[in-house]
Amino acid sequence: MKTKISIFLFLFAFIISPKLFAQDADKFLGYWLTQDGDSQVKIFKAKDGKYYGDIKWLKTPNETDGSAKLDKNNSDEKLKKRPVLGLQILKSFEYNAKDKEWVDGTIYDPKNGKTYKCFIRFKEGDEKTLLVKGFIGFSLLGREVVWQKEEKLRE
Repeated sequence: MKTKISIFLFLFAFIISPKLFAQDADKFLGYWLTQDGDSQVKIFKAKDGKYYGDIKWLKTPNETDGSAKLDKNNSDEKLKKRPVLGLQILKSFEYNAKDKEWVDGTIYDPKNGKTYKCFIRFKEGDEKTLLVKGFIGFSLLGREVVWQKEEKLRE
């Protein structure tokens, strides 16, 4: 009898646990308003199983002359002419179930044209608030910003 229970528990853990972790991992999918309130990012899961985020809304999408804001601070000359709206700023995040964080990704800051290592987690006890930490080298030397969950794309 103990053997059957052990086998059942093993199979349950093996089959069900990954699905539970996937549910936790997908909790941060959707729209997020950045700390400064100037942009909204949509986080999605790609076919490769990793998480990415694109800028889907800008408070001020155009320059004063009416032209689209461009990625003018990018150090790569070929990329300076791409629009900021639609830009992918979060790349290649994986979920760490043990720490309940999205890790091993990068974040691009179009305001300064730099890319940083990054990890993301929910504020403790609050799944509508993301803590996004970008850093160079060690995470202790980085900067953390707060993003707020939004239900839909802003207009």
